[in-house]
Amino acid sequence: MRLQSERRAGARWRVPLPFAVAGAVVLSAIQLAGTHGAAFRQPEARPLDAFGIALLVAGPALLVALRWRPGQAASAVVALTIGYFAAGYPWGPVLVAPAIGLVLATAAGARRWTWPAGAAFAAAAVVWALVAGEWVRAGAAVAWTAVVLLVGEGLRVRRERFAARRREWEASRREARDQERLELARDIHDVVAHSLSLINVRASVALHLAERRPEELRPALEAIKLASHEALGEVRELLGVLRQDAPTTPGDPLERLPSLVDDARGAGLAVTFDARIDPPPSSALARIAYRVVQEALTNAVRHAGARRVHVRLAREGGLIAVEVHDDGAGLRGAAPGAGLRGMRERVEAVGGRLTLVDDGGLRVRAELPEAGGGSAPGVTA
Repeated sequence: MRLQSERRAGARWRVPLPFAVAGAVVLSAIQLAGTHGAAFRQPEARPLDAFGIALLVAGPALLVALRWRPGQAASAVVALTIGYFAAGYPWGPVLVAPAIGLVLATAAGARRWTWPAGAAFAAAAVVWALVAGEWVRAGAAVAWTAVVLLVGEGLRVRRERFAARRREWEASRREARDQERLELARDIHDVVAHSLSLINVRASVALHLAERRPEELRPALEAIKLASHEALGEVRELLGVLRQDAPTTPGDPLERLPSLVDDARGAGLAVTFDARIDPPPSSALARIAYRVVQEALTNAVRHAGARRVHVRLAREGGLIAVEVHDDGAGLRGAAPGAGLRGMRERVEAVGGRLTLVDDGGLRVRAELPEAGGGSAPGVTA
């Protein structure tokens, strides 16, 4: 399990294979040329032969395997370097390959490989100092190992922080998408429930007129046609949001409230409408206010058996108050349905409060917070 996590971590550091191979070739050339030049100042060292050249080339070649197994590849490079110095070959840029391997493997999270490999290299340097008395070089090798590992740790911490921030960003995006889908589900419920309720009531009226007053049937059918047309338009808008090619509710939702009230009147409700919110609130609050009125009227038509409804919108201090009061049967002790629950979720999502009072009918009151306050004369319909 841990090896799999190391492989996933190492995958974040992968570079295209052609670039990795080209880098290994360049690094091999640098090590060969640099070590050949440094050997002239180290006459006591063992001359470079085929085996030494193979060790200098093998280290950079193993770095290509960092793409798949960073810990094992870095440890193998360190082992080759220890073998190179144990064979008595001259100092030079041979330390570049293990430095790159340890830094990248540690940054990729393969710490259970890189730290023991670094400790082994430091221990080999100490043993070499005891034998050859080269304490300065041995001390430099130990310090070099510590610096390389700490640089890798710094890169690892930075990578993990970046990954954590990315996970948080992705989680916030998922949460936003889920919230948007929830809003769309509420909108679709409100549109379909409200429109079908009105169509059902008007169809019942049309059937009654067909039997007793056929001459009044045409206006009733035209009303049904208009309600269904408006419902289809709203559903198309919501489906357009799912395709990301249309806004949810274009225009000011409050401008559509008189039409909503007229539809309820056409379904047989005696509706009074009192709006005192000039200037209008933000589009987000206006949309919530519209949906609260829509769902409350739907409830009055479908479930309450109401005859009269009073709709009021006003500013009260720093709040937008939306109140719908009908004279129907109220909740009758039943729990609120999906529509009323969705209404409460909308209101509470913006820090507002929704109250349902059963007082010889149902009084729905939503309080939506808004900066500023005051009330202005409105229009009563």
